[in-house]
Amino acid sequence: MLINSYRHRLFAASLLIALLGTFSTAQAKRASQGSGSATTVVIDAGHGGYDRGGIPGQRVAEKDMTLDVAQRLKRVLAASGYRVVMTRDNDVFVSLGGRVAIANSYPNALFVCIHFNSAKRMGAGGIETYFYSRDSLPLASAIHYFVAGGAPSSNRGVRRRGYYVLRKTNIPAVLVECGFLTNPTEAAYAQTASYRQKLAEEIAAGVGGRNSVTSALTTTRVATGENIPLQPYIDQTKVAKSERHRSKRSHKKSTRRKKSSSKPAESKTKAASKDQEG
Repeated sequence: MLINSYRHRLFAASLLIALLGTFSTAQAKRASQGSGSATTVVIDAGHGGYDRGGIPGQRVAEKDMTLDVAQRLKRVLAASGYRVVMTRDNDVFVSLGGRVAIANSYPNALFVCIHFNSAKRMGAGGIETYFYSRDSLPLASAIHYFVAGGAPSSNRGVRRRGYYVLRKTNIPAVLVECGFLTNPTEAAYAQTASYRQKLAEEIAAGVGGRNSVTSALTTTRVATGENIPLQPYIDQTKVAKSERHRSKRSHKKSTRRKKSSSKPAESKTKAASKDQEG
């Protein structure tokens, strides 16, 4: 009787040890996945070299801001266990094709392209994130969720657009616009090291949370970051095409109007102009 009782206890203890071992292995696996140890992130700092970025006359060079945020992001991700590849790590020009080639040479990677916006209107501002392929939407949603939620700028949303670096990459790819350098307030933020560090940390949080994106369409930030809403997006691929078609049609109409204009009409125009000059 004592022998049977001992055997039962020994069996129970062995079973408990086996279960604890399985749990520990699963927990270690989740921790490893959460740290990003098996994930490569290709970081693309926009512009560089002779390409300053932005618009003519822009005071703050976009290429400097993007490189600084990219280098900070590299350090944050590397500290979390990610393998990081940079399309440029200094002030050099890399062609769009070169950037895409680097990204596509890592088939299981993520591609994060960093830019800052610009506009002729100084009041334009906000954070916006671009993607193209459907596989890239969770990454775009997560990054935008953290960057837009952590920035003092307005939320311009997630947008689908066929930028070359997004359209030609074979891996999940996102382009994040971190604010307008032509907006005095946002440019002042971007020129502080603390804000650029915050941008890097928020982008990194988005990379880490890409697998936690849900279908709930809400703009409420969850403090734990475990349940990230799928961001509503604007599909600009169709809008761009329709605008091109409209511009072509209007050009054709204006050409026909010029051809159909008569000489008497021209003389009336000349006469009217003389009267106005007088």
